[in-house]
Amino acid sequence: MSTHELYTAHPGEPLWQIPATGSARFNWEYAEGRERLLALYQKGKDKQWDGGKRIDWDIEVDPYDPLGTPEETLPLYGTRHWAKLTAKDKGELRRHYASWNFSQFLHGEQGAMVCAARIVESVPDLDAKFYSATQTMDEARHAEIFGRFLHEKIGMLYPINDSLQGLLGDTLRDSRWDMPYLGMQVLIEGLALAAFGMIRDTTTKALPKQLLAYVMQDEARHVAFGRMALRDYYKQLTDAELREREEFVIEGCYLMRDRLLGVEVLQNFGIAPKEAQLLSEQSEFLHLFRRLLFSRIVPCVKDIGLWGERLQRAYLDLGVFDMGDSNLDLLMSQDEEIAEALDRERFAQEESARVAEVEAAISDGADTDAP
Repeated sequence: MSTHELYTAHPGEPLWQIPATGSARFNWEYAEGRERLLALYQKGKDKQWDGGKRIDWDIEVDPYDPLGTPEETLPLYGTRHWAKLTAKDKGELRRHYASWNFSQFLHGEQGAMVCAARIVESVPDLDAKFYSATQTMDEARHAEIFGRFLHEKIGMLYPINDSLQGLLGDTLRDSRWDMPYLGMQVLIEGLALAAFGMIRDTTTKALPKQLLAYVMQDEARHVAFGRMALRDYYKQLTDAELREREEFVIEGCYLMRDRLLGVEVLQNFGIAPKEAQLLSEQSEFLHLFRRLLFSRIVPCVKDIGLWGERLQRAYLDLGVFDMGDSNLDLLMSQDEEIAEALDRERFAQEESARVAEVEAAISDGADTDAP
């Protein structure tokens, strides 16, 4: 079935075209490179995986409860609208929210794939080109598995959120080669990691947990790459150039806090836009998400050297300034360990099932041979 038949609203033109700006850069030095970045490139090659094989797509998913998260996580919970919903309505609401979230993940991963390809084209250093090539493949795989989950398990998609589309457009229109790093690796990937982590840690369903754990394992490398490349480059910039990039970060952070709330879902349930915005902003679950949203962004921004006075004031206003001291390396290592632990658990269960199957077959054979 065509994706366009599954959208809740018309997504617009079949192709969103952004005029390319900036230069494609070739580097004729093939023998040198930063040791830590080449090591990350090697890890990127070693950690490639097949989404059709590593993920257990045979797991059944109830499209009306795809995540198994508590009702309290739904923004309508506890409002005057909640008592009017039937059990069927609540299932439909859960389906729409899961569809909205995973649709934004899907669109964001396509954006990440395009940004990674743009980095391959424009970054001046060959070691960065090498790593970006592995990331382009990672993002293609992520788009593939999120798309498959939406098509096969939920059967519904939402168009890209206007704010996410705007941030992607601003990132890709900029001719400066470092902006796809800053817009995608720091802001959009940071946002995605917060959302992935919240759902990964709260879902009771095996398939979405697998999807998100394995994607986050890849993203840990992507964030490390962005930090390495931008930290080195931003040491060379003037104060004016750093301020320009800080303004971009500030605008992007406010945009994500204020607009990525899923009000489109509530509008599809007959709630007026202004009330939908208000209900979303009053949701305790979304308050928690808003704070977690910056848990990956703020320490990364500080680490790469964007920590001017105006940016610090913005983070104080957002109530997330203290996150600048978070241990980003620890968060990333935890993401990797969760995915590895999930693999160990799954493969141990499969091995156990195979052993039981062999023992049963031997037992059946012995019974057949008995006089």
